[in-house]
Amino acid sequence: MSWQAWATFCTIELVLCLTPGPAVFYVASTAMSRGPRAGFAGACGIVAGNTLYFVLSALGVAAVILASNRVFTMLKWLGAAYLLYMGISMLLRGDGGDSTIRRPAAARAFMRGFAVQAANPKALAFFVALLPQFIDPRGSVAMQVSILGLSSQLIEIGVLSLYIWLAGRSRALAGGRAGAIVKRVAGGLLVAAGARLAF
Repeated sequence: MSWQAWATFCTIELVLCLTPGPAVFYVASTAMSRGPRAGFAGACGIVAGNTLYFVLSALGVAAVILASNRVFTMLKWLGAAYLLYMGISMLLRGDGGDSTIRRPAAARAFMRGFAVQAANPKALAFFVALLPQFIDPRGSVAMQVSILGLSSQLIEIGVLSLYIWLAGRSRALAGGRAGAIVKRVAGGLLVAAGARLAF
């Protein structure tokens, strides 16, 4: 893999990460409703989901999943339903409003982030379609996949951290009196993410 190929991969990854999708909507809504720490825990879950997809892509398992239209469709609807469930729950009863986050809550945010990304079939298709374009079969495939995987994770966590910071600033500007509005906006973001994933 040449430096030019690596730079092209990083550019594509950066552009796609900056484009709002389920991962962005999830971390932004979590940061708005629970605070930046919870948002970052969720972002780590997103990155863990990407790591899973990198491993599956490298092993060729993801290609088998994508070849089955039934499995792909099931993943798509499960992911959309989960996002809609979280969003509607926040709209109806809220999802906490403390500025601090306890360890169990951080673990919950991490697992939810992982579930959001693992149930996103578009992420699966992206890695399966993109990775082979940048792998030189004459070199060490494992090393190249590791380099691309690490680069992807660093870009993803950086972009998500930016969205978390922006969401945190919005939450701080809204103040405690606007907590209910913040929760509704956060819930609406998750509903939008679920609808986007489904349709």
